[in-house]
Amino acid sequence: MRIDSGIKLGFKDVMIRPKRSTLRSRSLVSLERSFSFMHSNLEWSGVPIMAANMDTVGTFEMAKELSKYKLFTAIHKHYSPREWQNFLHNSDEDIFNFIAISTGTTTRDEEKMDIILKENRNIKFICIDVANGYSEFFVEFVKRTREKNPDKVIFAGNVVTGEMVEELLLAGADVIKVGIGPGSVCTTRIKTGVGYPQLSAVIECADAAHGLGGQIVADGGCKSPGDVAKAFGGGADFVMLGGMLAGHDECGGELFEKDGRMYKQFYGMSSEKAMKEYSGGVAEYRASEGKTVNVPYRGKVKNTILDILGGVRSTCTYVGASKLKELTKRTTFILVNEQHNEVFPDEE
Repeated sequence: MRIDSGIKLGFKDVMIRPKRSTLRSRSLVSLERSFSFMHSNLEWSGVPIMAANMDTVGTFEMAKELSKYKLFTAIHKHYSPREWQNFLHNSDEDIFNFIAISTGTTTRDEEKMDIILKENRNIKFICIDVANGYSEFFVEFVKRTREKNPDKVIFAGNVVTGEMVEELLLAGADVIKVGIGPGSVCTTRIKTGVGYPQLSAVIECADAAHGLGGQIVADGGCKSPGDVAKAFGGGADFVMLGGMLAGHDECGGELFEKDGRMYKQFYGMSSEKAMKEYSGGVAEYRASEGKTVNVPYRGKVKNTILDILGGVRSTCTYVGASKLKELTKRTTFILVNEQHNEVFPDEE
């Protein structure tokens, strides 16, 4: 046993200090970034905000809408090969630049991914997603996926420490998903006691990844556009959102009424509900590490996206960053004890 006494920070612990700026308007800020990747020859340009690969968020409908704004969607892993074909036959060719096929590490997951990739060779991105990215088996799965798909961009995670970021990059991943426990419907920290404050995880993992020529995705913990900006300020190349995109028309799940209000259900992919849906229930040797919540219905996702993009643009104007790429270099975090005046509740 040992204790790491260094300060570790979440998004709630800091604010970004403003700096002198020559920007006259938010409209002068470009949020698009261009990346080349460590292992594949692919180059990508777009706004590096991603919908999470959850079946209530990472849907085909969400992908179509987000792609209009050059945002990315990690499609959840529970679509069948036939559903993938139907979606791609009815989509614009540009959709391939803004979607990833997601997979777990079971034999069944791997076989289905192989079938979908064989039938749809234009898919460029793979997202290998497990709750615990620290196992040797996961590293071997990443290696095997790279060997079979040398031309694809591979996202892999989740981890929260620099040494594991480096190991996964060297195993064949291009972009590492960072975050254990910060998600709005994740209970890993409660059930297991394991986790890492998300901002510190992003800062440390970004440093490790960039040293090798890789990238990271900050996955989880964002509750507001300001948190998205803090993730980018901390060095994240991509930011993945789940709860912030939940409750919209483009999300999975039925719309239902309760006590005179409309809701959509949102749940973690390690929740009891998800495991009942896809695995026949919670196995006796494990515990559920997610919860199920009812999210007030929010209509079309367009307005939420515009709010997020507008907030990040505004952050850039406060620190003088004309491009999103410049935000990290222009960011100075200050430690705080409070974030904002809470005399009135937030608007619903």
